[in-house]
Amino acid sequence: MFNEARSKCWRFTGNIGFSIIAANIGADCWGKARPQPLEISIYLHLQPTFLNKAGRSDDVVDSVHYGHLTKAVSNLIRVRSSEQGDGGNDGFEGVEGLANQIADEAFALAGDVAEAVRIVISAPKLVLLASNFVVDTLIPRTRQSSTRTVSILGLTLPVIIGVNPPERLAKQNVVTDIIFYENPDSPVPYEQYKTVLGKITAEMETSEYHTLEKFVMKIVRRAVLYLRDLSVTSVQAVTARSQKPSALSFARFSGVEITRRFSDIVPPSPK
Repeated sequence: MFNEARSKCWRFTGNIGFSIIAANIGADCWGKARPQPLEISIYLHLQPTFLNKAGRSDDVVDSVHYGHLTKAVSNLIRVRSSEQGDGGNDGFEGVEGLANQIADEAFALAGDVAEAVRIVISAPKLVLLASNFVVDTLIPRTRQSSTRTVSILGLTLPVIIGVNPPERLAKQNVVTDIIFYENPDSPVPYEQYKTVLGKITAEMETSEYHTLEKFVMKIVRRAVLYLRDLSVTSVQAVTARSQKPSALSFARFSGVEITRRFSDIVPPSPK
């Protein structure tokens, strides 16, 4: 199932977070391949008993040196994303390429005690109409059955929505998160998500709704159907979560969240 990997119990060192770092992961929101700001978190999933010694000794030499990993990843990104250098400025092959190379650095440093590495990469300037594009990847040491979720967060769409007479007269902003749960080892290229998002945005902005339930369900269905039209079969499920910030006087928002498996909307072909 799409949430199986997240349900496992792991022991890990605290995450390493790069608040803002510039990396070239391909075209930005303006279609230019150049460094763009990213936020990166790295979680080392260690063997269950590895931290026992450090927990007793209170000595950093008995743990994984996160400072060394920070420097290694920073240097990797600097060299690969620099505007000048000895052929090192080609950048990375998308977010997945960056995640895989970060995992290489983490496994090289931690050695056999690292069972997996979880890498969360946020690209807040990648999608024009959204506040963030986030890829959350769990990569085992064996490189088999890695899992990925792709989130488009804070997508703001002005629409006619609601049952009250004033709501039928003017558009109000609806803020939406869309989360895609991918199959292991089959990452969907960003360009395909960009195509799907563009179609969803164009359709939702020109429609009218009475309820958030209808609005959210339509986003989920359209996301699945547009992926199918692009021959994308590696997404297991889609979640859409929408909020109306102006709906209630004494609450921040009203909201609805719906998750559907791909097979709920597109039944598998009979064999």
